[in-house]
Amino acid sequence: MYKIGILFENREFEHDVYELIKAFYPEAEIHTLYEDDEAEYDLRFRVERENDNYIIKYERAENLPNQETEKKGAITAEVITDETTGENAECGIKDAHALRKENKDSIKYALYQLLVKLTGKTLPWGNLTGIRPAKLAMGMIESGMKNTEVAQEMREKYLVSPQKTALAITIANREREILKDIDYENGYSLYIGIPFCPSICLYCSFSSYPLKVWEKRTDEYVEALCKEVRETALMMKGKKLDTIYIGGGTPTTLLPHQIRKLLNTVGETFGFEGLAEFTVEAGRPDSITREKLEAIREYPVTRISVNPQTMNQETLEIIGRKHTVDQTKEAFHLARELGFDNINMDLIVGLPGEDIYMVERTLEQVRELAPDSITVHSLAVKRAARLNIFKEKYQEMSFENNQEIMDLTMKTAYEMGMGPYYLYRQKNMKGNFENVGYAKVDKAGIYNILIMEEKQPIIALGAGGSSKLVFDHGKRIERVENVKDVSNYISRIDEMIERKRKAIAIWL
Repeated sequence: MYKIGILFENREFEHDVYELIKAFYPEAEIHTLYEDDEAEYDLRFRVERENDNYIIKYERAENLPNQETEKKGAITAEVITDETTGENAECGIKDAHALRKENKDSIKYALYQLLVKLTGKTLPWGNLTGIRPAKLAMGMIESGMKNTEVAQEMREKYLVSPQKTALAITIANREREILKDIDYENGYSLYIGIPFCPSICLYCSFSSYPLKVWEKRTDEYVEALCKEVRETALMMKGKKLDTIYIGGGTPTTLLPHQIRKLLNTVGETFGFEGLAEFTVEAGRPDSITREKLEAIREYPVTRISVNPQTMNQETLEIIGRKHTVDQTKEAFHLARELGFDNINMDLIVGLPGEDIYMVERTLEQVRELAPDSITVHSLAVKRAARLNIFKEKYQEMSFENNQEIMDLTMKTAYEMGMGPYYLYRQKNMKGNFENVGYAKVDKAGIYNILIMEEKQPIIALGAGGSSKLVFDHGKRIERVENVKDVSNYISRIDEMIERKRKAIAIWL
């Protein structure tokens, strides 16, 4: 494993530099330094600022590949100031946020060129890190730029590949079309989290807990959650609710009477009238029963998910999903039988041991089921996931994702009558790719667009809920967090409610 050191003169753009280097060296052990040390590194970077330039120096050990590159060298990036751009007090000095962004773009552009030189490879999304590509494209379109101008900006300034540029622009335009009749700036969406699962998947880092451990306290959880629902509805009175999304975890770990209690409370307090969308993420096939789906059907739920992740039984066993491929098919057919006409299926590519042929097998079986949308995730292993915590145990497994696999998923989606409608990226994604939602006409997940493009406040309830208070025309976002631990959430529910009350009063 490569060992990389990054010495910062100060902490300016520390996170952006780290993330871009990590994208080129995903398996490396990277150390962030603030003073020189005596440790030996395969590759050492030094980031400095001298007057009008940022300077990024590097020094390589002898054992790194691509040795035609010099053992040491440097690259510079211009420091952007008000004087650089010709702006002054009379004509409106650029605000600090805009200047910071321009300087971040400048240093990342230079660093990307250096990393291409050092590694001999490019990244499909160029130097974009910590940025939602479709949101970036949408912002440029909304500013009045033509699609061709947006494409040029993404390719030349952010060094995004032509294929990914086209994908981002296609999605941005479809998102705008889907949202055109929703007054999202004057509305909000509601997220309700159920933090229980039949078992915890190997790659999972969400606030999720095994049902067997908590099933004696699920009634307490639902009671606390309903209290938060009632109190939050009073805080949001007079504001327009656009979408509801019940996720997790796995919402269908709740029993039918618990589902009814929760949905009754939501209906009595927030109301269901005028919703653009109401999603319940049924999720794990081994949590779905006829009785639970019948309970959901009693309410105006417009969209559900039945999520296999893969249709390869051997992979399901490796990743800790305690259900079978047949159970996935049975759950899907049951949902259709009960009248659900907008069903999403989540898939993950890059799972341990899966090659393109196994992905193709999954896609063929999903095609036979004919869902209304699919969401294709590139495996991203977060720090809290068991796959990362116990990585030594799994280090012999292969994790394969490449452009050929991503192209196959897109081709299959198109053949199923679906087009891409939302996109997001996460840290540590295999192959530095993306997650893409594909949907048939009028079957796109509106909530997914609203949360990813940060178009309106998302009020999140339940353990681990993270509310995003979007305001000032999307220029500002404040977060309000609920505690993740279920016991703490139950015992501190009044505190969680008060956090929201204060934040909503200040920001909304």
